Amino acid sequence: MNPDVTQASLATTICRKGGFTGGIRPPANITDKEKRANALSYGYTASLHDAEYDHLVSLELGGDPDDPRNLWVEPPSPGHRVGAGPNNPKDAVETRLHTAVCAGKATLSAAQQAIATDWTTAESTLGISRD
Repeated sequence: MNPDVTQASLATTICRKGGFTGGIRPPANITDKEKRANALSYGYTASLHDAEYDHLVSLELGGDPDDPRNLWVEPPSPGHRVGAGPNNPKDAVETRLHTAVCAGKATLSAAQQAIATDWTTAESTLGISRD
């Protein structure tokens, strides 16, 4: 996890007005190389154009931007149109969890644990509705 992001620092990190992730997101010239190496390490041979180099715990939930244990090549979602680039339904869940943390409806650690365990059940695990 990003050591700068704690429950006590939410207002000055992930929940601050104007955003937080843009200032810590690694540039594409670095992540593109990492993405290729990561794909090789997992034996991923499909097109990287349609895969996303994703954070297991997103930056907007205090995930570490550079820790290789928090990064992986995420294949396209089922039903994805080949050549369309990444489409990741996990992103919407991350945004809803971020909103819940910043609104005090979930703790940071609970949201991080839920997304890392299974993003498809994270909202129900935390009792967050999809309103």
